[in-house]
Amino acid sequence: MGGHNDQAYEEGNTDVSLCHLAVCLVSGGMDSCVTAAIAREENEELAFLHVSYGQRTEARERRAFVELADHFGIAKRLAVSIEYLKAVGGSSLTDASIPVAEADLISRKIPSSYVPFRNSHLLAIAASWAEVIGARRIYIGAVAEDSSGYPDCRPEFYEAFQRVIEAGTRPETILDIVTPVIHSRKAEIVRRGLELGAPLELTWSCYQSEDPACGRCDSCALRLRAFGEAGTPDPIAYA
Repeated sequence: MGGHNDQAYEEGNTDVSLCHLAVCLVSGGMDSCVTAAIAREENEELAFLHVSYGQRTEARERRAFVELADHFGIAKRLAVSIEYLKAVGGSSLTDASIPVAEADLISRKIPSSYVPFRNSHLLAIAASWAEVIGARRIYIGAVAEDSSGYPDCRPEFYEAFQRVIEAGTRPETILDIVTPVIHSRKAEIVRRGLELGAPLELTWSCYQSEDPACGRCDSCALRLRAFGEAGTPDPIAYA
């Protein structure tokens, strides 16, 4: 069974030891972009992983991934498709018969944009690739606070998946899941990105449209509110 180095990194620890190689999941969105900027500060080399799953804005998110990888100078890149999640359905992001709902930032219900158990698939691919290339960390820009409330974005989900990795990898494998923005508000993520020089203008968050952003879905509303609270204009175009 694989291992876990508690001293190498714990979420919220500001004294992070430098790691040689880390896999960073990059959707193309704002949170993953800032997570990548943080990961760059904490690791000697990054490998970028992008996973498409048959979502409405798949092509636009893939473009954002490529542009972000170019910006960060990433040599190790992997883009894969798990389009079977579109066949599974159950989400307005993957099922054209389910409309993308207008933003409701007050509601505590899990929205129709939730892709059932999606992040487990992403982490499984990341863990497989990390073990092959010898990475010691997996970075993912999950946000539990100030978000849409997806169950697979909660800290306890990542704690549980950490144990799955430990149980299912080689005895010599040490691989830690790192969630540096999971307790941050979106405005804090914007500010952190600006501090790190993250190219937020290259990111894409909209659930509904590929260009321009719709400005009406949950993701657009959260993003617009975050930039407003951070006191800086959002650099992408909206309808």
